[in-house]
Order: sequence, then structure tokens, then C-alpha cells
Amino acid sequence: MKLLAKTHYGLEEVLAEELREMGATGVAVLNRAVAFEGSKLLLYTANYRCRLALSVLMPVASFRIAKQKDLYNGSVAVEWDRYLDPGRTFAVTAVVNSEHFPHTGYAGLVVKDAIADFFRRLNLERPSVDARDPDLLVNVHISNDRVTISLDSTVVPLYKRGYRQDGGEAPLSEVLAAGMIALSGWKAGMPLTDGMCGSGTIVAEAGLTARNIAPGRFRKSYGFMRWKDYDAALYRSVRFDAEKHERKPPVKIFGSDISPEACAIALRNIKAAGLEDTVEITERDFFSSPPPAGEGTLIINPPYGHRLGTQDMAEFYGRIGSTLKHGYAGYTAWILSGDLTGLRQVALKPSRKYTLLNGDIECRFQGYELYGGSRKVKGADSL
Repeated sequence: MKLLAKTHYGLEEVLAEELREMGATGVAVLNRAVAFEGSKLLLYTANYRCRLALSVLMPVASFRIAKQKDLYNGSVAVEWDRYLDPGRTFAVTAVVNSEHFPHTGYAGLVVKDAIADFFRRLNLERPSVDARDPDLLVNVHISNDRVTISLDSTVVPLYKRGYRQDGGEAPLSEVLAAGMIALSGWKAGMPLTDGMCGSGTIVAEAGLTARNIAPGRFRKSYGFMRWKDYDAALYRSVRFDAEKHERKPPVKIFGSDISPEACAIALRNIKAAGLEDTVEITERDFFSSPPPAGEGTLIINPPYGHRLGTQDMAEFYGRIGSTLKHGYAGYTAWILSGDLTGLRQVALKPSRKYTLLNGDIECRFQGYELYGGSRKVKGADSL
């Protein structure tokens, strides 16, 4: 099957590598997505084990349009009875960037009518539209004159792992947190800490990675479970194989925050994920506390003006830089922030940097190699 995994902007390359490790072939990096090929087994596995995908789609038609009517003609030509039984329910979501359809909603209505008319032409009962809980979710993507129609095998996005009890203020997407960990190059043999952990998403995702616990372990359903060709035994084998490879924690993960409320939320989320023996949550001030381990990786998502803000962001980020220089020798430190002016006040030269989107906020994810002695400071930051 030809398949498509959607992800956050900036995570395409690491998602491609994750899919290759699962056995995907024909892998091609796209914008916020990765195209690949694989069997039904890989479709189930990608949904269950991918840390970096938001959803997995199976394209069923691709064609070009020169006018609005072409969308109907191309959609009604799909053999919908292969995927949907009469009397069942469906819904259509559309993403449109085309002069032929200035209104996204209209494109979705055209495809809905085409699906219903397909069954009418066969003198079969037409399936009903159920936008809330459909048996089949159809995804329509129109870019200029190119139309791709896919079936959404995920439906509920994969960032909704199922362990988060409370998000607190401005929580990170679980997929974005997992992507930051992958981009940092952290391996489970080294300690990882988040000194501004908030609701604990980064340390929770690191804990799942360290234990090799599939993110799908907490979910009860996927869209493909309602497909006509769903193979329950095959899906059980995917779950069994993933659980068989879980392991004891090889290293400790540390999360801390100055807010007692945030620590309480983080601890609830960690317990819900079954990571109490892997992730340690403590209430403490990042600026006045030593690192919890002698060396390792630090990943923080500090406040920035677009999100939570502080009274003096320049001073705040300057204190982050000073704390890293004087307290975290031997660490690799990573900062995600949408405040580029504030990041300059860190006054360290990044060894690596990536552009990511946190919601609709463009952020920089920057890594710093922290050395002892005269190598602590490697010059001013350059953005």
C-alpha cells in the first residue's frame, strides 16, 4: 500500500527515519508529511508505535482538476464499496489551497455528494454522514490542481496518547516533545532532564522512549478498526510484539519546576503513563539548583512572550544562559523558544538549530554543547 504519515513542520526527516526502522520502503519526505509504502502490518504498526506521526493516511485516488466539476467526477469514480458498506457512516475533512475552491467547506460537500451518489448508482442504501463518530473518515487534500483522496486510519490524532490527565498551561504536543527528543540525538543510556517541565510532556515522552513503551499502548481505538478489511488478529500481534520489547528503565529521567501546581500535574501524568520508576518529578528552581545528574541532556521549553511571557524576557533568558554556563558543564542543552530576541540573550553559540512550529508559533530549537573551563562560552549566539 501507498501510505502517508502527517507530522509537525520540522519533524519530517526524523519521522522518515522512524518509519524506515519499522520497515517502510519508498520513503519520501514531504512538507509536514512523509510518503511511504508498506503492508497492512506496517499500517497498524505505524499507528501503534510511531512517536513522531500525527496520523497515517491511505491514499485511494489522485487526479488533477481544471474546474470544480472535475472534483466530483474524480471522487465518484472511486470504488467506495471497497471501503464502506451501505448503511454505514462516513465524514469528509478537506484541506484546500486552490483557486478552484475558495471555500474549503464546499470541496468537502462535493466529495460527500460523490460518495452518496456512487451508492445510489448501484441502487444501494446510501451511507450516512456522521461528523462526530464516523465509521470511515475521508481526507481530501487539494493543492492547486492536484487532488488526493485518502482514508484516515487514525482519526483521533496520535498526539493524543491517552496518558495525559491534565495539560496545565500551554502544554506541548506529545508528538512535538518526542520530535524534540529525537532531534536532540539523546539516547536512553544517558540521563535526561527538563528543569522547566510544566505538565511533564518532555520527560514523559523520554520515559516512554527509555522504556521502549509504544505510545499506542494507552489508546483503545484507531480508525482502521472500523475498516471493512480490519484484521483483529494482526493488530493483536502488533500489540503483543511491542509489549514484548518493553524494558526496564536503563537510566533516570528528571523533571522539575518551580511551580508546585505544575509538579502535581506532571506527577499525575507520569503515574498515568506507568513511569514512576523511570521519571522523577521534583519542585525546585532551575536557576538555583544543581543538575540532577553529573552529565546528560537538558531539554527545556521556557516561557516566551507569545505563550506565557515574563516581565523581563531578556533578563530571564540571560539567566538561563548564565545557569547553563556555570552549572551544566558536560551537558548538551536544548532550548525551544518562540522568542528569538530572548534566545540571543543566552549568549552561547548553538551547535545545532532547527525551526519548529509549536501550534501556530514559529520557534527555534537550539542545542548547545557545554564544556568546562574556558570552553564554557563559545561566543555570542547567532540567529
